Amino acid sequence: MFKRLFWMAAGFCCGVFTVMKAQAYVKANTPAPARQFLFGPDIDNVGLRTLQGMFREFNETRKTREAELNKQYADRLR
Repeated sequence: MFKRLFWMAAGFCCGVFTVMKAQAYVKANTPAPARQFLFGPDIDNVGLRTLQGMFREFNETRKTREAELNKQYADRLR
């Protein structure tokens, strides 16, 4: 159990490190128009914007599914 948890954590850390290094390399070695195309105009907050987008999409999906379930169970009671 602890071995599995350790290796999962180690893999996660390696993945985060690799992505950070790859983004730094791309930022340092690409022309400005290409960087803006890849990362958008706000290059410093790509991770934050990604998390906000994921959270927004999750909430929209959750609300849609909740409305579907409420309708389904409300129809059963009638």
